Amino acid sequence: MRNTPFDLTGKVAVVTGSSRGIGRSSAELMARLGARVVISSRKADACEEVADDIRKAGGDAHVIPCNISRRDEVEALIAGTTKHYGRIDILVCNAAVNPYYGPLLDITDEAFDKIMGSNVKSNIWLCALAIPQMAARGNGSVVIISSIGGLRGSTVIGAYGISKAADFALCRSLAGEWGPKGVRVNCVAPGLVKTDFAKALWEDEERLKRRCATTPLRRIGEPDEIAGAVAYLGSDASSFMTGQTIVVDGGVMTASA
Repeated sequence: MRNTPFDLTGKVAVVTGSSRGIGRSSAELMARLGARVVISSRKADACEEVADDIRKAGGDAHVIPCNISRRDEVEALIAGTTKHYGRIDILVCNAAVNPYYGPLLDITDEAFDKIMGSNVKSNIWLCALAIPQMAARGNGSVVIISSIGGLRGSTVIGAYGISKAADFALCRSLAGEWGPKGVRVNCVAPGLVKTDFAKALWEDEERLKRRCATTPLRRIGEPDEIAGAVAYLGSDASSFMTGQTIVVDGGVMTASA
């Protein structure tokens, strides 16, 4: 991969929620492309498993556990990465929560605040801590993992969709603020992907059947199929792209009802 714009050799990437699913696949791919990656999620043992696999494959990985809903842990993640690797070039805001499944107007204040805090406010914390050092060097990339849930309505994950729509707006505003300093901020909006996080959706056989029937590719996605977009946005291959959202959904958003 050397001498291509996709080469990440020498780059340091922090990926939240990277012990499984899209976060794990993204970290593993970026490591294969040469990046030094920080694996982070709430459970240290799960992170170590991912880091060990990356090291066995010849990559460089470091573990810093972090619950993104706690500001002190977010601060420790960014500070720990900078101490260990000396810099952050790529920040992937992937960790998210969805503690509520049901009608939007029945959600409790506690559940709504948890969704907005973890899915939006934590991204602001992460960016506030990581972007200034990128700007000081005149180069850096932030990738926010959003969802097509932020582009369409839902009868069961409406609050989650609100948080993901907010991430689109966050991305556009930060892109405008930090573009003059060489920092790019973009989103990836996956459709339904076979992850533990989305299990409530794809384990429902009738719902899955309907989704596949209205998806041009006639199936749901796999985590590895989202990782490519993340790596692209983190690399110099996307050097003239900021404030944008890449939809990776098997064609769902293009399909007629």
